[in-house]
Amino acid sequence: MYVSEWENERRTLSDRYAAVLRQLLGVTDAELREVAPAPIASADGYDELLSRIDAAGSVAESMVKAFDAQTELLRTMDRQMGAAGLVDQMTGHLGALEDALNFAVLPAARRPVALALAGASTLAAWQAIDSGAVERAWRYYELAKRAARDAEAPMYLAHAMGEQAYVLCEAGRPKLALDLVRDAQRTVGRAGSARLRAWLYATEAEMCAHADMPDDCHRALEAALSSIPPGSEERDPDLRSIFLNGVHLARWRGNVLALLGDGNAVTSLYGALEELDPTFVRARAGLHADLAQAHLTRTEYDEAQTHLRQARLLASRTGSVRQRRRVDMLSVRL
Repeated sequence: MYVSEWENERRTLSDRYAAVLRQLLGVTDAELREVAPAPIASADGYDELLSRIDAAGSVAESMVKAFDAQTELLRTMDRQMGAAGLVDQMTGHLGALEDALNFAVLPAARRPVALALAGASTLAAWQAIDSGAVERAWRYYELAKRAARDAEAPMYLAHAMGEQAYVLCEAGRPKLALDLVRDAQRTVGRAGSARLRAWLYATEAEMCAHADMPDDCHRALEAALSSIPPGSEERDPDLRSIFLNGVHLARWRGNVLALLGDGNAVTSLYGALEELDPTFVRARAGLHADLAQAHLTRTEYDEAQTHLRQARLLASRTGSVRQRRRVDMLSVRL
């Protein structure tokens, strides 16, 4: 009796599933119950390969926009909260983009995915620098450069080269880093946007400061100031990885002058502090560290201590290994 009741219940559930499938698939009971021949197993992997190629070839514009939107979300989270908690998400995001690119055949399908991968890879690399994972950062920059070349996008390539210079600089090779930045400038030439050119000049100035080349540093700063477009807009419409306007450049100029030991750094830095978007939490940590360095140059130790305290607090909030290391180095001078 028990077995019979169980069998009836099983059949009732089976009928319900069949009804759902009929409605979803639009088939009859006979078609639904017809036993299809078992597929021939593919021993050589071509079926799976063609399946992935077909899937990559069908990546639509909307899908690329979704990839870019995910990058933008990760960029916003990184800016406000730091990179420490984003490693897994970033790794998965890059993996999905690499898969889409690896199996895309024709240039029309490859280029938009390659651009998305280049932008995401430079973000991942900068996060790795901030986390102290320099080898991972280097590999991500190499990935970004390959993707930019695949997309035939010199602006993306130049940006990746410019950021990669920071790995060399922080490894103690500022002159090699400077050579890489100047090569990036030659790579993009006049094809780059004004904002990117200003960004590259500012990067060159920072590398010159680290390489103890003050005259070249000042020339690069002047070139950056003359290249930056007017107005408050900070994003480059052709390269969304770039955040640069007059406020950001004033902060950058103050950082460079502080590296040179120039007492005028304080004026630029305080002006930038007043106007900096509060969502740039990690940038604000760097700005306080810059101010501490500038005050130390002027032997204003109380002010330096105040800004170091703020820099340490914000660096801890974002989990920035890079900024904490800098705070520790400046603290030794107090």
